[in-house]
Amino acid sequence: MSEWTDGQLVWEGIHALLRLAGEDPDRPGLARTPARFLAAWQELTSKPGDPAELLATTFDDIGPVDEMIAVGPMEFVSMCEHHLMPFSGTAWVAYIPQDRIVGLSKLPRLVEHYARRLQVQERLTTQITAALDKYVGPLGSAALLRAQHSCAAFRGVRKNAPMVTSSLTGAFRQPEVRQEFLALARP
Repeated sequence: MSEWTDGQLVWEGIHALLRLAGEDPDRPGLARTPARFLAAWQELTSKPGDPAELLATTFDDIGPVDEMIAVGPMEFVSMCEHHLMPFSGTAWVAYIPQDRIVGLSKLPRLVEHYARRLQVQERLTTQITAALDKYVGPLGSAALLRAQHSCAAFRGVRKNAPMVTSSLTGAFRQPEVRQEFLALARP
């Protein structure tokens, strides 16, 4: 069923949710729903990797690199910690190396690491730049996320209202560097 320690309690909770929705959790179409729900929930909140390990593979033999390195748009999915509903969108991440660069796959993995937990978009955005600054030590880092929140689209206001958040550190706070990054991340 699940690797969760309180498996029976979790199973009963999912059954209770199905009953709350007016359903019979034992009917054929729903009989396997608790197991599928648990598998999906674990996948959506699995925090893959460790930022220190993800960003540990760097290259310092690349010659002088003093220009912006940007990757995006990268798709991501996260779970709103306020409503336990998904939000999804794209991320642009950039940094200006000081003495080393990270492998290209590391930036999407970093986004995925922080997105795979109960989250708010504002925190997700700043966690990405904070990790780059801490583990890579660039002259500056930037992240820009655009996301649709199902908690706004499917309940409450019931409107698609994409949210855009950004986090800029170091050199990215300079107007010309900020403009260059924002131009690259333009939809």
